[in-house]
Amino acid sequence: MAGISPISTTHFLFLSFLLFSAVALAVAEDQNSFARTVNRKRLGLRKEKLSHFRFYWHDVLTGKYPTSIQIVPPASNTSMTGFGLVNMIDNPLTETPDPKSKLWGRAQGLYASASQDQFGLLMAMNFAFVSGKYNGSSLTIFGRNPFLEKVREMPVIGGSGLFRFARGYAKATTNKVDFKTGDAVVEYNIYVLHY
Repeated sequence: MAGISPISTTHFLFLSFLLFSAVALAVAEDQNSFARTVNRKRLGLRKEKLSHFRFYWHDVLTGKYPTSIQIVPPASNTSMTGFGLVNMIDNPLTETPDPKSKLWGRAQGLYASASQDQFGLLMAMNFAFVSGKYNGSSLTIFGRNPFLEKVREMPVIGGSGLFRFARGYAKATTNKVDFKTGDAVVEYNIYVLHY
């Protein structure tokens, strides 16, 4: 270090100390962080697959045992769309349009009239499976349902059990509706990516 002046050596040592301290702090901060990257294999996640499910959603507003009940009335009795109305649901999901066919699960959650000038519902529901391979697992759907359209599409935003990290979409098609009572049967075709 014969050609380096004492001031340059001091600067070099000071800068080295600062760099070492910054690296040490960054490593310490990373080790104590509340978030970290995890290898998916450690969580038991294998190869992702695409599955298709089809079942029938029975929205029963009438009778002795309704599966859909109004919990919040519309904001105004003059609203043509029922804006503000909220219904809580525990609707059966069956194999065919017949309500007595095999029960695959239940749609539990709510729907709300979310448009002031069109007929459109906000759907927030879990499809909780109660039989078969997926018993105990669920899919979560959250999205807009313009229910007068022939086919509606809503996102699958997650799930539990065998549907951890699920994502996809649901296509809803009205199979039958009684405009007098409001009772309806809707066919759901769900395409979901999951592990």
